[in-house]
Amino acid sequence: MSASVESKKAAEPVGKFPHAKRVGNLLFISGIGPRERGTKIIPGVEQAADGLVLSYNIEIQARSVFRNVQYILEEAGLDFTHLVDVQVFLTDMKKDFPVMNRIWAETFPGEAPCRTTVEVGALPTPIAIELKCIAAFPEKHA
Repeated sequence: MSASVESKKAAEPVGKFPHAKRVGNLLFISGIGPRERGTKIIPGVEQAADGLVLSYNIEIQARSVFRNVQYILEEAGLDFTHLVDVQVFLTDMKKDFPVMNRIWAETFPGEAPCRTTVEVGALPTPIAIELKCIAAFPEKHA
């Protein structure tokens, strides 16, 4: 049995799926991008009228995506210390990995969760980064 978690602060999912699902003491967070709630705005992206991405700022996008994950964790009563595994998807590993890695270190100054970082050809919207996370509830909440 599972229970959905929906944040009123994080950007809405781009499809028919919840922000997260709780199963037992685990929280599975759907792929989250750096959008702003209630808009189609992607922080750090400059687009042409036809939607073509003219430029993007990975630092702004990375900070935005981590903020959206934080909102979802907070809705579930958790924080970054409860993350156990994070998958990072980048559209340009060579260019964006150093910046993402620096922001990762700022976000997790102590013990960090496990992480896998992969380059992908494209993401569902014109974003350059997406996170897929798993968090664990403390045993007292299980």
